[in-house]
Amino acid sequence: MVMKKLKSYDFTLIIVMILLSLFGLVMIYSASMAWAVQWYKVPSDHFFQKQKLFLGVAAVAFTFFALLPYKFMKNTKFLIFMVSSSVLGLLGLFMFGHVAGNAQSWFKIFGFSLQPAEFVKLFVIIYLSAVYAKKQAYINQFNKGVLPPLAYLIIVCALIAFQPDFGTAIIIALIGTMIILSSGMNFKNIMKLVLITAIIVVPFIIALQDAIFSEIRLARFTVLSNPFADELNTGFHLANSYIAIGSGGVNGLGLGKSIQKLGYLPEAHTDFIMAIIAEELGVWGVSFVIICLGYIVLRGIYLGLQCREPFGALLAIGISSMIGIQSFINLAGVAGVIPLTGVPLPFVSYGGSSLLQLAIAAGILVNISRYVNYERKYDQKQPDTENKINQRERNVYQFRT
Repeated sequence: MVMKKLKSYDFTLIIVMILLSLFGLVMIYSASMAWAVQWYKVPSDHFFQKQKLFLGVAAVAFTFFALLPYKFMKNTKFLIFMVSSSVLGLLGLFMFGHVAGNAQSWFKIFGFSLQPAEFVKLFVIIYLSAVYAKKQAYINQFNKGVLPPLAYLIIVCALIAFQPDFGTAIIIALIGTMIILSSGMNFKNIMKLVLITAIIVVPFIIALQDAIFSEIRLARFTVLSNPFADELNTGFHLANSYIAIGSGGVNGLGLGKSIQKLGYLPEAHTDFIMAIIAEELGVWGVSFVIICLGYIVLRGIYLGLQCREPFGALLAIGISSMIGIQSFINLAGVAGVIPLTGVPLPFVSYGGSSLLQLAIAAGILVNISRYVNYERKYDQKQPDTENKINQRERNVYQFRT
């Protein structure tokens, strides 16, 4: 029985995640070595060593959640604890939070930075999946089945937006939207939600218009048309990202041979790591990352569609959507398709909070794969075996009579 369950894990998914994380570790060292020495006055492998530590912790978290049955997370007491702790954590940022990147989004703990909003992404997925799974019998009753779970989503998005961190708030809202669209509610209720969202969001935008439409944020839109027009100011990051991508071409300059990481592209090991990958490894390196991320997302959605248990299905789709949305926003920002938001590239960019949250999410996704594959391989074979035995007994009885 134990061996059957172990064989049911989706090992292709595990292998792809490991390869992507190790590839990210190598690229973090390459992208950060010069910046660590020049700007932070630390050894060249400073960020590499920290990411190795993060990977070790993430590996433990991944293993734990891959082995722990995912169904425990729909327990009411766990959901209450998760919701209350996440809201209190976000509120605590306004009193004890550390400001970085113009947003009060971090806790400083023993020299490490922790970003609660990263974990709220996963909490939203778990909560909405659990509640909408329980409400399947009356999912089309708007006041009872649709509306109540949205209170948590609205509260956390508002608290994150007030930090202000509009990029993360938008990502969480998009993740919640994907789960809502996958929950099984009818089109009429979805349109009601659209109307209610407009009623809530418009006054919110008016109240925060000075922060939302500040000169700095508007410049992120205007710079998209031609970052080189103001390449020493608002277009600095994007212009140097373009130079890095263009310099790499098809084959790249070679691992470790990036020019832009020498100080031209600040903090390249974080949200601009794909630009360095393109410069050093060319189309081949970029293709490797996109194929790996695409496989994880599509495989996760496939597992969600195959899962016969509503909570597992919504959970798999939510986690896959989160990885897909973050990947798109990061890649589109680096390529100048959408404004820059500072979103890390999943499994590749430097960052402890992001990597730990992704490891937990990946562990849950792999755990769901075990249940899906086990049911398909073994649970469905059992009835066939019983039918064959019953048929054989009927044949023997007919022969004897």
